[in-house]
Amino acid sequence: MNIDYQHPRDQIAEIMDRIYRYGMTTTSGGNLSIRDEVGDIWITPGGTDKGVMRPSDVVRLHDGKAVDTVLRPSSEHPFHRAVYEARPDVGAVLHAHSPALVAFSVAGKAPDTKVLPQAFDACGKVGFAPYAVPGSEKLGRAIAAKFAEGCDVVVLENHGVVAVGSTLLEAFQRFETLEFCARTILNAAMLGGARSLPDEMLALRRKGWKGLADTFAPSVRGSRERELRKALVEFVHRAYDRRLMTSTEGSFSARLGNDSFLITPYGVDRRAVDLGDIALVDGGRREIGSSPSRSSSLHRLIYADHPETGAIVSAQCPYVTAFIVSGTALDSRTIPESYINLRDMPVVPYGAQFEDEGAISAAITARNPVIILESDAVLATGRTILEAYDRLEVAEATANSLLAARRLGEFRRIDDAAVAEIEEAFKVPRK
Repeated sequence: MNIDYQHPRDQIAEIMDRIYRYGMTTTSGGNLSIRDEVGDIWITPGGTDKGVMRPSDVVRLHDGKAVDTVLRPSSEHPFHRAVYEARPDVGAVLHAHSPALVAFSVAGKAPDTKVLPQAFDACGKVGFAPYAVPGSEKLGRAIAAKFAEGCDVVVLENHGVVAVGSTLLEAFQRFETLEFCARTILNAAMLGGARSLPDEMLALRRKGWKGLADTFAPSVRGSRERELRKALVEFVHRAYDRRLMTSTEGSFSARLGNDSFLITPYGVDRRAVDLGDIALVDGGRREIGSSPSRSSSLHRLIYADHPETGAIVSAQCPYVTAFIVSGTALDSRTIPESYINLRDMPVVPYGAQFEDEGAISAAITARNPVIILESDAVLATGRTILEAYDRLEVAEATANSLLAARRLGEFRRIDDAAVAEIEEAFKVPRK
């Protein structure tokens, strides 16, 4: 369901539930608001358990005063009003205390979004506001001043973060993206640090993407298509719930025919993707009314080059991405399962996804079904949706284990003799 069509009360309750459920704020922390078409502000109440907040708990402020409720508005409502006054284009404000962003807050820094092109596109320059007492007019002025400069996300010194958007979903996506970026940078610090991309490399992401212009109207929807649509929706939701994808990033597809496949849509909240959102691509044309992922041409090429491939998934998983942005090799020789599923994971240089998709497809082989896109994502292929997804999960679990092992001392790899035994026992392809 498109959250933008819901009442402000329902939007606020749904997004707060998501923030709390994924550990991005505490029971008492955080507040959300929406400014409606007549200028009223709908805001989370003060002193309410964020883990069980209901739509009916949301407070409406008319001319700054609560109406039709006995609940108090959040004590932070002064800075929400200040932001709306400073930015007429803003329709929603989000404030939360995610641990990763609080780490930057108390360190007096803002995350560098240039470590990931997607984060830079979503958040741009991140502001940093000096400390002031929560709920005070001084804090409101400090925050509003940063948003007036054009920032869409502001880290608050010794406090947390505030994100804005034309809608609450847009504000949440900026917050979620920056939170992911912060976690990635913190994890990458254990690997030597994240590398910031220069402006010319960031610009490649915006270069020349025009989508699939030609359309067609399918005559029949067979049972196989319906089955794959359901499976894709279920696995995208699972990937999001396990935080292997964010609401804006990650693509999943499944082969339907020789030159046809189903793929996740562009610009749709991954947690809300539904059967009708999945796009059908056939012969390089998209089903009329659909908006296929920007990865559609790459997926089409991979299916053409690799007849054995039945599904493809690419995502920015937090632990894997720490290796990706630090330029550290992700070694699969940890446990047999990791090596069997992941093998060598070749790295494709940054920019190929925009200028040389053939290099990405060529890096995929029967021996190497999982590859790394430098400063971007991990891409896994499989004969089935389940196999591709499992490889993605194994990659993330392996990266998590390697980061944890660094706290314990030297990493002990499975040696060449053991690898040869694994390859023989599990019939791992030689090339």
